[in-house]
Formats: sequence, structure tokens, C-alpha cells
Amino acid sequence: MDRLRIRAFEPGDVADLVPMWRQSFEHGVGVVDPHPIEEQVAYFHEKVLPGHTVRVALDGVKLVGFMASNAEWVTQLHVRVAYIGQGIGSRLLDLAKRSSAGSLWLYTFAQNSNARRFYERHGFVAVEHGFEPTWQLDDVKYRWVKSAQAPEP
Repeated sequence: MDRLRIRAFEPGDVADLVPMWRQSFEHGVGVVDPHPIEEQVAYFHEKVLPGHTVRVALDGVKLVGFMASNAEWVTQLHVRVAYIGQGIGSRLLDLAKRSSAGSLWLYTFAQNSNARRFYERHGFVAVEHGFEPTWQLDDVKYRWVKSAQAPEP
């Protein structure tokens, strides 16, 4: 996608980011998020922003994806449903890899087969299967380690 631009999150992005995040989550996991949008906005401000770099992907002025990460973790990576498969997630994940300390961890839900295939294609390896109590769903912990032979993404 040639028009794609990635930049740092700005406070005005949240109004479009949260509904896009919810739709992407529901599409990938196959569950309806029962939380009010306002609660998810509060969660984003209280739990996602602190300790993470949040980047947004834009197609022109339209927000089409976002990622929250730090040197060790990718905690959120979501792409607008209509834009899945266009390389946006790959571009965001490459940024996380370049900004990492040489390895990254992440969780995804076991039933999100598209996300699991995506992360595995990008060199992440499942290291642990568990259970996420808030959503009452099985999850998978993944790890990526920069290989000495691998070129920079």
C-alpha cells in the first residue's frame, strides 16, 4: 500500500481508533465486545498508552491500523477489517522489531487463526498455551528473537 503513512498516536486519534480496534478484535476473535466504547477509551488511556509507544497507520487521513508496543512486547496490533491483508500489520510489526531489544513477546487468542498464522509467518513461535480469564478464552503466548542471519525487517 503506497499511500500508507505511519505516525505516532495523537490524542485526537482515539475517537476513530477505539471503534476500529473493537471491530478488528470482534472480527478476529469472533466474539462481541460487551464493554461500552467509553470504557474501552478509558482502558486505552489507562492501560495501553502508559508504557507503550502507540503508532497509527493512515491511508490518506483514514486510520486503518494501530500498534501498541515497547522494547519487549507487542500488546495491541489491529488493522481495520476492510484493510486486512494489505501489508499494514506487517509494516507495523516490522517497526516493533526494529525498536525491540532483539526479541518480542505477544499474546493472541487461540481461536484467532488469522492472527496466529500472521505472527508465525513473521517469525514468532508459540511458547505457551494458557487461558485469559477476562475474556474466558484460550490464549497463546508468542516470542520472536532476532536471528543473527536475518536481515533487518
